[in-house]
Amino acid sequence: MVTTLKYSSTNTYFVKENGSGLLVDTGYAGTLPVFFKALKTAGISIKDIAYCFATHYHPDHIGLIGELQELGVKLIIADVQLPFVHFADRIFARDGFKNYKAPDESAATVISIEQSPQLLASLGISGELVHTPSHSADCVSLALGSGECIVGDLEPLPYLKAYESNQALRADWDKILEFKPRRILYAHANEGHL
Repeated sequence: MVTTLKYSSTNTYFVKENGSGLLVDTGYAGTLPVFFKALKTAGISIKDIAYCFATHYHPDHIGLIGELQELGVKLIIADVQLPFVHFADRIFARDGFKNYKAPDESAATVISIEQSPQLLASLGISGELVHTPSHSADCVSLALGSGECIVGDLEPLPYLKAYESNQALRADWDKILEFKPRRILYAHANEGHL
């Protein structure tokens, strides 16, 4: 089951099937109080979140990861994301976010895309990570066995025709469509149904 938490400009998703809860994307730094309010509204406790994962390491997707790690939430990083984990640090410093806590990759579980089905299965979640780098090199989508795909900032499928010459975007969507999704969950757009 996927629950949408809307408390910043980026949609955050809570995934829980038969085991541990996984939070996907965390919005911008400084949003922890409204994050907790969104959890309460959705009937989710911080204790329900065992792991978090970012679709990519832009500031509007990872702002709370460090704080969540301090609260006991474990971070999953795909190996293709490792060089980008601290991409947002200088942006938050420049913008004066003194309380921003950077992600701690030394305390994270780093996996390859190929290892993702096994790790997710250990959490009771059917699915896998898919490297979808057309937005940025560290972008990873989550394809769930339930037919839902969380695609972060992947350009929405209905706009694909407008980007005909973008072969990387086409390749990313070809990967996602192989999973025969019934529901696409975007970071900044309304969900799409297929």
